[in-house]
Parts: sequence; structure tokens; C-alpha cells
Amino acid sequence: MVDFEQRIIANLRKGDENSLRELFDMYYKPLCMFALKFVDSIEQAEDIVQDTFINLWNSRSYSNIHSNIKAYLFGAVRNNALYFIRKETKFRFEEIDNHVQKLTEDELPEDELTELKDRLLKQIEQLPPKGREIFEAIVFKGMKYSDVAELYGISVNTVKTQYSRSLSKLREFLHILIFLFS
Repeated sequence: MVDFEQRIIANLRKGDENSLRELFDMYYKPLCMFALKFVDSIEQAEDIVQDTFINLWNSRSYSNIHSNIKAYLFGAVRNNALYFIRKETKFRFEEIDNHVQKLTEDELPEDELTELKDRLLKQIEQLPPKGREIFEAIVFKGMKYSDVAELYGISVNTVKTQYSRSLSKLREFLHILIFLFS
């Protein structure tokens, strides 16, 4: 560990808020750019990075840092971004389910439902083959990331990445679908 990092960690352990400010000032922009790899907007990326620093301070997790603080921060941002994606994904599918249920209660003509369903399925079919298979396994079959990884002989991180990319490609279509139902 570099002397600078040792000094920062030692000062954090003493409760020195200025050391947290130094870390924040030094890593905020690079961490936001890194978080943008996972989310769609700079606002979401900034929220994730800010939450990471708040958690670092509130949980006193800096006392567990025994190696590179930069690697620790980037790992924490990645984990927070993936958690955000999981929460967001769950919310979006619940939102779609609610719209579909509302439509069925309002007795939308079946041909309109069929047309909308067909359009969504066509969008899914246009996904890259591996991404589509992973998406379908998670969404339609309800499989866990670890089960999908085992099925295809790939890492869990690859599954998460492929799933996230598929959601990104479908996101524009899903917003249109939700708009039509509103």
C-alpha cells in the first residue's frame, strides 16, 4: 500500500472527516465514470458513488481495508451498481406486470394484447443469441444467475453482464410499451 493510502486509512480510523474528503475529491469523478458502465445516467452513477462514500464512513468499513484503497472503492462502486441494477430490474418488471394486469382487468381487446406481446417478443428475438438465451432463462424461466452460469458454463459475472446488456437493449422498447399502457 502506498504511503498516501496508509496515511488516509490511519486518519479515517481516527475519525478524520478531512481524509474522507480527500478520498472523495480524488476518486469521485473516476468512480462516477466507472459507475456509468453499469447504469444509464450520470445522476444514477453519482448517487451510487455518493452512497458508496456514505456507507464507507457510516459503516466504518475502512478499518477492513488492508490493501489498495483504490481497488476497494472501485469494487464497492461495482457492487453498489449491481445492487442498483437488481433493484431497478425488479421494479421495472413489477411495473410491467402491474400494467398488464390493469389491461386485463380493463378488458383490452385480445388482438391488441397479442400485437403488443408479439412486438415485445420480436425485440427479444433481435437480441444477440447468447444474451437472448440468458435473458429468457432469467425472465421467462425464473432461473438464478448462478444456475444460468452453470447451465452455459460461464461465470456469474458474465451472466450479469449479458443480462444487463439485454435489458439495456430492451429498455427503449419497454418504455414505449409502458407509455402505450398509461
